[in-house]
Amino acid sequence: MVKQRFLALDVMRGLTLALMILVNTPGSWEFVYAPLLHADWHGATPTDFVFPFFMFIVGSAMYFSVRGLSQLTFAEQSKKILRRAALMFLIGVLLAAYPFTESLAQWRVMGVLQRIAIAYAFASFIILYFGFTGRVIISAILLVGYWALLNLSADPYSLEHSIVRQFDLSVLGASHLWQGKGMPFDPEGILSTFPSIVNVIIGFEAARVLLASEDKQQALSKLFVAALALIGAAILWSTVFPINKSLWTSSFVLLTCGVAILLLILLVKIEQSAAANAIKPVYHFFEIIGKNPLFIYVLSGVLATTLYLIPVAGESAYAALYGVFRSIADPYFASLLFALLMVGVLWLVAWVLHKRNIIISL
Repeated sequence: MVKQRFLALDVMRGLTLALMILVNTPGSWEFVYAPLLHADWHGATPTDFVFPFFMFIVGSAMYFSVRGLSQLTFAEQSKKILRRAALMFLIGVLLAAYPFTESLAQWRVMGVLQRIAIAYAFASFIILYFGFTGRVIISAILLVGYWALLNLSADPYSLEHSIVRQFDLSVLGASHLWQGKGMPFDPEGILSTFPSIVNVIIGFEAARVLLASEDKQQALSKLFVAALALIGAAILWSTVFPINKSLWTSSFVLLTCGVAILLLILLVKIEQSAAANAIKPVYHFFEIIGKNPLFIYVLSGVLATTLYLIPVAGESAYAALYGVFRSIADPYFASLLFALLMVGVLWLVAWVLHKRNIIISL
């Protein structure tokens, strides 16, 4: 059976992956344009939407896979889902540990792929065993429950004293957490992974509404209203529950899902428009890089780290390559050019896989 494709979703996946590479591999972290940096704490920049968009896309893609899973027994479903989640989690841990110069006692446990793995597993069972109403109720419980959980702390939305950090310190230990904010704190921590399950569920619902409907225009209208409702609710909720990616607050979930739906609608509309032929090369570019998202994402991390390890004239190959761009441009633009080069190199790898019809998946 030929696997069903959803072009707008494929393009959105590729666009999100390209942006993820762009923001993760600047020539120098000292010189990065503000929109390509995460918000320091509360609030959101364009970069803060990249990861939740990917979670949303994971859910949207599940619309195609759950039909096959629904034909299996519970034991077979569990084996398939948990095996995939476990492998993804393990790859995430190994990617963070590469080049394996630190002891196991210092390996970071949580991370981007680890969060996707956990959210995918939970969302899979929720989608398989609960109808639309059940999924809405569970999503509401996760979001409101997370809000209540954070407020058990006297200083609920702070970096140092949030229950998110305290829980990770207790369960994982300081040496297994990200150290990027001047103290042990993991922006992909255990507790903050649970509201991210809702990003996956809403992604599934968006694909279901659009693809299961015979009247596509009516479906797009419904999704547009839903997106505005989610964004409006996020803004209202943010007055008491700040939008914060590092804590993955519930208001952040609603905001990013609303904007993700708007982007998906826009891509579908462009695909349907009179300009579709003109835009086809751009769509094809992102479709290609989005065909092997896990492999390209992992390769991007390995490539960047490896460039840091290779010595060139007393510095790393990474710094030396940035220096080439620095010789022809100001430091901010040079840093952006370096990141664009990384996107280009990884696109070429994706293009080779595309030409050979190779899909690497778990």
